[in-house]
Amino acid sequence: MASTPLPPAQSYRRAAVYDWITTVDHKKIGIMYVVSSFVFFLIGGLLALVIRTELAAPGLQFVSEATYNSIFGLHAINMIFLFVMPMLTGLGNYIVPLQVGAADMAFPRVNALSFWVFITGGLLIESSFLFGGAPVGWTMYAPLSTQAPETGVNLLVLGLIMTGISSILGAINFLVTLFRLRAPGMGLLRMPMFCWTQLVTSVLLLFSIPVVTAGLIMIFIDRNYGGGFFEPSLGGNPILWQHVFWFFGHPEVYILILPAFGIVSEIIPVFSRKPLFGYRAFVIATASIGALGFTVWAHHMFTTGAVYLPFFSFFTFLIAVPTGIKFFNWLATMWGGKLTFDTPMLYACGFIALFLIGGLDGAFLAVVPFDFMVQDTYWVVSHIHYVLVAGSLFAILAALFYWFPKMSGRKLDERLGKAQFWLLFVGTNVTFFPQHMLGLDGMIRRIADYSANAGWTELNFTSSVGAFMIAGAVLMFMWNVFATMRGPADAGDDPWDANTLEWATTSPPPVYNFDHLPPVRSERPLFDLKHRDDGHAPVAAISLSVTEGPVQ
Repeated sequence: MASTPLPPAQSYRRAAVYDWITTVDHKKIGIMYVVSSFVFFLIGGLLALVIRTELAAPGLQFVSEATYNSIFGLHAINMIFLFVMPMLTGLGNYIVPLQVGAADMAFPRVNALSFWVFITGGLLIESSFLFGGAPVGWTMYAPLSTQAPETGVNLLVLGLIMTGISSILGAINFLVTLFRLRAPGMGLLRMPMFCWTQLVTSVLLLFSIPVVTAGLIMIFIDRNYGGGFFEPSLGGNPILWQHVFWFFGHPEVYILILPAFGIVSEIIPVFSRKPLFGYRAFVIATASIGALGFTVWAHHMFTTGAVYLPFFSFFTFLIAVPTGIKFFNWLATMWGGKLTFDTPMLYACGFIALFLIGGLDGAFLAVVPFDFMVQDTYWVVSHIHYVLVAGSLFAILAALFYWFPKMSGRKLDERLGKAQFWLLFVGTNVTFFPQHMLGLDGMIRRIADYSANAGWTELNFTSSVGAFMIAGAVLMFMWNVFATMRGPADAGDDPWDANTLEWATTSPPPVYNFDHLPPVRSERPLFDLKHRDDGHAPVAAISLSVTEGPVQ
């Protein structure tokens, strides 16, 4: 029987925008998380500049008190729920499957769903400002949140519920990926530290987010259907909302900072040319923080008279111990190493120096009499910003400089990066250190105006100058990214001479991530492969099938 040869099949290429919108590739989803959360960061930053401009001098200069109340709450929600959390999720989406040698996340379609649910929640939150605002603060304490008449409060609550659902879906996906898709030979105690911190963070999310999501649904019912959960006029208990919120709210601090610990723990060994000192102790300390994180929520409620002060004070001091262990791990890793201070390493060192201040601030707040004195003052504002700006933001920038070559094939400009680091480092201290003194002098937070004879003008003006220095550093970073993306993709596959599996593939990686995997015999498999002739046992690479694309 005669046969007719067929012309070769033409490959089908979707339009670029449609391809990104419908993608289930963890790398593209990770990039979309990073870009969208950075947009929300810019919105939150602009709100911060409005706040600091208003407070630079006594009197109402630019906004009314009602508008100010909406602005400072939306600023905090943007930075916490729409920037730090999704940015770290995006970095995890891109890097975690590569570090464990997987082709994709365990549930790619759920991964895409999680991202689009987050975007929907973010848009609802931002739209609250257009419908009367949400002058309830980021903590949304009852009865203010149950009685505020603005429609924007309903949109804020619905948006936060959506972002909570997104976080739950993402946490499940990370846990299944880390437990079921690790490369051959990669036991739990051979996982990179960034993967460990993502694992513990996912557990914290699974136990805390459902609690606050249920509480938000109760607030919505109170506001719209007369539920009476937290509304005192209907027999509700406003203090109950504080318990619900802070049972999520303090583990949330570790949700925001544990992946930052993992980032710093990836970078310091690479630029010290040493393994992470005390790897197993670091793992135990990370798990301990996760467990103890649920025992300290009520230290935010010392002044309510509704909690047992010695218990929560003791555990607040206790949780500082595993955090302190990490500082010794990092410093011991650098001690005696061949240090090189490229931009990622500068940010990692800046993180250590400034996060230490935020941690010591927290230890002060564990002392009950001192906490009573500075409750709701600018001391607390300084503390949380030294944790989240000097902590999470510095680690995020370290990660972006470190992994940008892997994501794009290009290295960000080092000279511009170092100049940006020093401007941000100085600006952070100029902004937030004076707020310690404002708090000790009695300036309460969440106010749009203060007396001209209070003695706070100079410190507030200094803090506002620092805020614009931070804004300048952010603009420098944006220009660095723009200029770098216009250049050639010539960074190479492993420009940092790194240790972990994400650097064993091309930059950027193919859809299926790996052609071959090196053997995994420690937490530094790529280092072992490159130095197998220096005493590390050589083993043939593990071949992976590349006939199929990413897991569907």
